Amino acid sequence: MPMFVVNAHRIDPYKNFRFRVSWEGQVVAALSKMSAVKKTTEAIEWRAAADGGMVHKLPGRTKCEPITFEAGLTHDRQFLRWANQVNNPVGDAANSLLNYRKSVRVEVLNMQGTAVMAFNLSRAWASEFQALPEMDANANAVAIQSLKIEYEGFALDESVVELPER
Repeated sequence: MPMFVVNAHRIDPYKNFRFRVSWEGQVVAALSKMSAVKKTTEAIEWRAAADGGMVHKLPGRTKCEPITFEAGLTHDRQFLRWANQVNNPVGDAANSLLNYRKSVRVEVLNMQGTAVMAFNLSRAWASEFQALPEMDANANAVAIQSLKIEYEGFALDESVVELPER
């Protein structure tokens, strides 16, 4: 069975450096890295006395692992605005109970920059924000800020399909 339905000639999987993340219809600027979209189901072990000590396993709680986004430091304020909606430095009255959760979209792109797969993350909120990295005058590196989000589930967007390659 071919790995790609439309492009059966293709044998190479998609590369992990071609992706796009957006929320509220805006692509996240200068995004350079994100951690994995992942869910884990705990195993509940049990055994019956008549089974001779055989351990059985049942699925337990399922949780989505947090995702961390890393972006080069620019004048874009998306990370800061979202983090402040959850925990505003002005005080609790300034927190946004209406807007602190967002739907996040992660798109996998082919080498031509076309979306070939997309996942929608639901009920996401910012749990950690790093405004500035450790600064070092002797380093030769890009300043990176990071945003860690929690979310309650994800789904593959079935409307994004494999297109014939040019």
